Amino acid sequence: MVKNKLKIGVLFGGKSAEHEVSLNSAKNIISALDKNKYEITPIKINKNGEFNFLKLKNFDVIFPVLHGPYGEDGSMQGFLKLLSVPFVGASVLGSAVGMDKDVMKRLLNEAGIKNAKCIVLRNREEISFNNVKKSLGLPMFVKPANLGSSVGVSKVKNEKEWNIAIKEAFQYDNKIIVEEMIVGRELECAVLGNEKPIASLIGEVVLNAEFYSYDAKYIDDDGAVIEIPAKNLLKTEIKKLQNIALKAYQTLNCEGMGRVDMFMKKNGEIYVNEINTIPGFTNISMYPKLWEISGINKTHLLNELISLAIERHKKENKLKN
Repeated sequence: MVKNKLKIGVLFGGKSAEHEVSLNSAKNIISALDKNKYEITPIKINKNGEFNFLKLKNFDVIFPVLHGPYGEDGSMQGFLKLLSVPFVGASVLGSAVGMDKDVMKRLLNEAGIKNAKCIVLRNREEISFNNVKKSLGLPMFVKPANLGSSVGVSKVKNEKEWNIAIKEAFQYDNKIIVEEMIVGRELECAVLGNEKPIASLIGEVVLNAEFYSYDAKYIDDDGAVIEIPAKNLLKTEIKKLQNIALKAYQTLNCEGMGRVDMFMKKNGEIYVNEINTIPGFTNISMYPKLWEISGINKTHLLNELISLAIERHKKENKLKN
């Protein structure tokens, strides 16, 4: 038994449309945390964003398990920095960039990392379906710029679906992304670390549904099959995917943890789809499963994430203000 246990606050719930996913992730994290090392306190934020924020200063480390806006977008990270409390995962900039698909794509392009061609629409501006079709082809995807877990995402094959998809996406964000469809294998890589991150083995999402929607991820048991590790990948392909995942992670100023989602075409070209700076920790989530097959079990993974949070906090405190 450790005499002086670290006080860990697990922060979950929140105002995002991903509230329910957050509850499942937090439950699994609390279950896997080493009770001999940590004194664990669950801190639930309700759907109105209400919680006892004053007690956050009482913890040695906060573990945010807040998926989506108001938790994964840099807002909570900024608040925790103001309180000078160490926290797990990316800091303000990495969180904000990872959440905003428009800004993320600009930085990936600047770094020479391939990603799907897109058009950005703001504040319900109108654009001709035919013009978008000429630019991106069909089918295409419509997504809120700042959301995850495939909430508000639609696959569009005709003008009727386009009109429905635009309305749907604008319910969740004032900026939306319209993306070309990349045909290829859906591959994911988990990344862990601050200045010198490491990459896991590769997992694959094999779809039985139209695309990896919210239902396919969390509701329909037959919506997708998760292959961990991904089958029929050459060693050179695995290395290339890992290197691209690490490059994307560092390009986007990520720290602590991140899951990089990619497509690989038949010709071997790799496209980054997105990064999740607070990846899911549910029973079916790829991030902890990828580390498990890479030799790091869930409890050890959580220990490492907490250590990385403390390490960054100490380094930041040594800087001159």
